[in-house]
Amino acid sequence: MRTDNPEGPRLRLTGMIEPGDAEMLRERLIKLQASSPPKPGIPLATIELSSLGGNLSEGVRIGELLRSFKVVAVVRKQDVCLSACALALLGGNTVRTAAVYPSDCNVEIGSKVAFHNFFLERSALRSVTDDDPVASRLQGFADARGGAATLIRYAADMGLPPGFVANLMARPVEEFQYVETIGEFLTLNLCPVGLERPVLPMSHQAVNVCNNSLAASAPLSAFIVGPIAAPQVRQYMLERVQAGMNAAKAKGKLADQLATWSVMRIKEEVDKLYEDLRAAGVALPELVGPTFEVSLNQSGRVRPACYVSLSATDPDRYGVVLQGERGLTEAIRKPPANARRMFLFDRLTVANQRPSAELRDVVLPDFDGRQAAPLSSSRVPGRTGTGD
Repeated sequence: MRTDNPEGPRLRLTGMIEPGDAEMLRERLIKLQASSPPKPGIPLATIELSSLGGNLSEGVRIGELLRSFKVVAVVRKQDVCLSACALALLGGNTVRTAAVYPSDCNVEIGSKVAFHNFFLERSALRSVTDDDPVASRLQGFADARGGAATLIRYAADMGLPPGFVANLMARPVEEFQYVETIGEFLTLNLCPVGLERPVLPMSHQAVNVCNNSLAASAPLSAFIVGPIAAPQVRQYMLERVQAGMNAAKAKGKLADQLATWSVMRIKEEVDKLYEDLRAAGVALPELVGPTFEVSLNQSGRVRPACYVSLSATDPDRYGVVLQGERGLTEAIRKPPANARRMFLFDRLTVANQRPSAELRDVVLPDFDGRQAAPLSSSRVPGRTGTGD
C-alpha cells in the first residue's frame, strides 16, 4: 500500500485474480477505513489495477467492495486490465462531491482494458463427473447459467445497460471487447485520463454536446448549426421561453414580464431577468462563451434541437438546454461529473486505441479460476498480491 497520495491512500492489485482475493482486499479496506477515515466527499482510497483476469466471481466481489467502500479504481497507461479485472474496475468509479477532471477517472490513455466472455475448463469438469456424461453436461449448464446470472446482476447493480451482458456473451471467448470509444466509456460509466479537447470547430463541438444530450443520438449529417450573436443571446433565449409559454397559453407574472416591451428590450433588464429565471430553475443555458443554435433536419423538417454555450478555455464547462415541443427543457442525458469534456466528442470517436494486434500472450482463466490452456507459449507475469 502507498500513502504518498495527498488525497488518500493508494493501493495496487496485480497478478491473476484468484479465490480469496476479495476477502483479503475487504480486510485491508476495513483496516484502512478505521485508521484513515476519508474526508467528506473524498474517496477512501485509489486502487491501481493490473491483471490479466482470473476468477469471474472474485472479480465481481472486488468490484462490489470498491463500490461499497467508495474506492476509485485506475488502470495506468503501462498496465493491462482484462476479463475479471475489467469487471472489478467497473465498481471503482465513485465520484467525489466536487468532481474536477481527472479526479475519479479510471483509464489512462495508453492502458488496455477489455472484457471477454467467461468459459468453463473442460478437464476440471470431467474430473468431477468422469463416469457420467449426462451429469457432466448438466453441471456445465448449471455453471454457465450461474455465470450468466452473476454478470446480469452485477451489470444491473453497476447501472449498465442490459445490452452489455448480451454483447459480452455473444462473443467467442477468445475475442476481447476493448474499451475504446467515447460511447463505450460513457456506457460503462468510466472516463479516460489524458483526454484533451477535440480538435474541432466550436460549432462541431456544440453539435456533439447536443447529440449526446438528446434521448437518442442522431446522425451528424442531420444537424444544422449556427452561432447566436453574443449581444442578443439572452434576449433570443428569453424569446424562446416566451414562445413556449405562448404555445402552452400560460398566464401569470412571468408571462406578463416576458410580454413587457421595457423588460425585453432594455439590456440591463434582459440580463437581470435571464439570471433570475436561471436561479429559479427555468431551463436556460449558462452562457460561458460562444453560443449556438443546433437544429435537426428530419425528413425535410428542420427544427431547433438544442442551445449550447461553450467555454473557449475550459473543456468541462458548457451550458446546454433542449428545445421541446412545449418549450425549453433540461438535457435528457447528462455528462459525467468527472469528465464533462467527453460530451464534446462524437460517441464513435476512439479515445483509447486497442492494441494493433490482439494480446495473444494472455492466458485466459476459466470461470472457476483454474488456469486454462494458454493461447501461446508465453508465460504470464507472476502474481504479486493486493498491496505493494
